[in-house]
Amino acid sequence: MNFSSVGKILGALGLLLLLSSPFTLFFTSGSVALTAAKAVSGLVLLGIYFATNFQQFGQFATRRSSFFFATSMLMGVVTLGGLGALNYIAFKKNKSWDLTKQKVFTLAPQTTTTLTGLKEKVRAIGFMPPSHQYYDMVEQLFRRYQAAAPDKFEYSFKDPARHPDLAAKYQLKEGQTTVVLVRGEGDKESHTTLNMLSEQDLTNALIKINSVGSQKVYFLTGHGEWPLEAEAAAPGDPGGALSEFRKHLLQEGYTAEELNLAGQKEVPRDASLVIIPGAKTPYTAPEAEALRQYLAQGGRMLYFADFNAEPKLDALLAEYGVEVDKGIAADPQFNSGNPYALVSAFYSEHELTRPLRQLKLNIEFPTARSLTVLRQGMAEGVKAEPVVLSSPFAWVETTPAADATPSDGEKSGQLVLVAAATRDTKNAPDKRFDEARVVVMGDSEILLDANWGHEANRNLVLNALGWASNQVEKITIRPPDRDVSTLQMDPDMLENIRFVSTDLLPLTLMGMGLAIWLSRRNK
Repeated sequence: MNFSSVGKILGALGLLLLLSSPFTLFFTSGSVALTAAKAVSGLVLLGIYFATNFQQFGQFATRRSSFFFATSMLMGVVTLGGLGALNYIAFKKNKSWDLTKQKVFTLAPQTTTTLTGLKEKVRAIGFMPPSHQYYDMVEQLFRRYQAAAPDKFEYSFKDPARHPDLAAKYQLKEGQTTVVLVRGEGDKESHTTLNMLSEQDLTNALIKINSVGSQKVYFLTGHGEWPLEAEAAAPGDPGGALSEFRKHLLQEGYTAEELNLAGQKEVPRDASLVIIPGAKTPYTAPEAEALRQYLAQGGRMLYFADFNAEPKLDALLAEYGVEVDKGIAADPQFNSGNPYALVSAFYSEHELTRPLRQLKLNIEFPTARSLTVLRQGMAEGVKAEPVVLSSPFAWVETTPAADATPSDGEKSGQLVLVAAATRDTKNAPDKRFDEARVVVMGDSEILLDANWGHEANRNLVLNALGWASNQVEKITIRPPDRDVSTLQMDPDMLENIRFVSTDLLPLTLMGMGLAIWLSRRNK
């Protein structure tokens, strides 16, 4: 290849650089330095072309090669124009797809349900300057919320240093960067503040501000139930607590409080729901009677059975159509490595498992007891039904320490692991609610901090609370605990990435193609 041909190729590349310089300035990088560098490089390459082809300038209009060269330049200009148009359309339409493995940029079902269920518009105020390292991340999260419910959610950003009066109104400390959610106007305005901001934090804050009043949940104590807060465990004792469970209750608008029924004639009137989390010693007759009266008045209760424990509430549960079987449920096939650690994705058509059933999520029961749903002998107006079942291969092992194989006389087949019951109490004396609701789960260990991280279990328990307290909007799938998969980039890094991907790379490919074409034409 002679110098003239090389000069033509370099000249074509130089013209591409020169013509694409405005594109760099106005559409991709916005950097004056990069724009100037491209323009100067283009002029230099054009200068090389003129220096190597000056003898052919007089023949430019008659030579066939010059005609093809001009045609090539025109094609380059048209291609650049097309790329510019495509970028402009993409910018205006702003369509995006979430291709991440864990759907990091897709709102969870609970979030969309919460947004559509807002009683009035909520305003989010981000108290942080544009230079804050998390400003872009928070703004993107706000945009997704607003796109999902434009009539229910709006947002703005305020620099606390420039709006000290507004920061003082919401009692922010000097230099504090946070997000405030505001609902209502004037005297009816209410707000909540959150410092950690993820989808889960923001959604929980929306649930909290949307709640008219907190639902009080009582956890019974005095019979070896799992404690709300962890204490120092004795040597050899793994311990166990419900602190994570309690934290999620607070986030969803409940307040959690312990209650010992000893000496109490009745369950407090402000109880929205009572939870028995793995009682291990028997309840006294007066305590059982207080629970019976509470349910007869339309109370709500969640009962979590504990392996190898008999709290003597069988008669009460039988009135609501549920009996806890002796022994422990086992399954040789659907387990997590231990026949007593059951795995189940077998659901009835009950309302509280609808989202779990749709997603076909697996529930894990570390030490489950099976249940029997009774068809007779219940209190008047009671309707009980299964909610979660085992696989058809399960059985009830009555001697788990001896072996893990089914024996004659042991219950086998598809076992009930979770059951729910209702009772019409509209005409009950001293009524609390129009309907009593009871959920019985065959395993209390799913509540423990060590097991709370399993998302299907967590949603099952929280959905049971939502159903029992007659809050159907809380029967959903909550934002999962996602691994951190983001890369923090400063504005300079973003500018360079944008320049390489939308400017330099396409231009390089075009230049290589043009060089190959011209090289072949000159042979």
